[in-house]
Amino acid sequence: MREIVVNTAWLEEQLVSVLGDGTRFGVSITWSMEGRDHGGALETAGGIAKALPHLGDVFWIVSADVYAPDFRFSAAAAERFAASGRDARLWLVPNPSFHPNGDFGLDTEGLGLAEGTGPDGQRWTYANIALARASMFTHLTPGSHAPLAPLLYAGMRARRISAEVYRGRWENVGTPAQLSALNAEPA
Repeated sequence: MREIVVNTAWLEEQLVSVLGDGTRFGVSITWSMEGRDHGGALETAGGIAKALPHLGDVFWIVSADVYAPDFRFSAAAAERFAASGRDARLWLVPNPSFHPNGDFGLDTEGLGLAEGTGPDGQRWTYANIALARASMFTHLTPGSHAPLAPLLYAGMRARRISAEVYRGRWENVGTPAQLSALNAEPA
């Protein structure tokens, strides 16, 4: 990936001052300033709707508070997804202790299930890593608050969202102590 769009709200001026336009990292960063432009975060789907002019038809969604060092954002996965005609492809992880009931089931065809479990009897937790199609968000008014979960549930009910389980290292970094522990690990 060489073109990155970052939605910001909290500490956004600090992020921009540290990362800039991304040139020194070999990427191009476009900033979508939710805090400055709207007084705060727009939630995930609202932030995506605001950023749509900077995104292509198919794009990755990644939350800044997840740590998945082994995950590969492959062009081949994006191409397969684009050819699938689906609205989104989610990566799911085994349920962490803070979310024991998970978010979604997974059927035998690789489609996400909004309700119940798949044939494996399990529900999985959304890893906050996905591929999505712009058309999922075009009905949202840019600048409006909108969570992502209702769109995912509706898309699953319509059998428009695929998913797969990611079994690599994954953590939802929810506290400064968790971040400090990760930063203290050897590189």
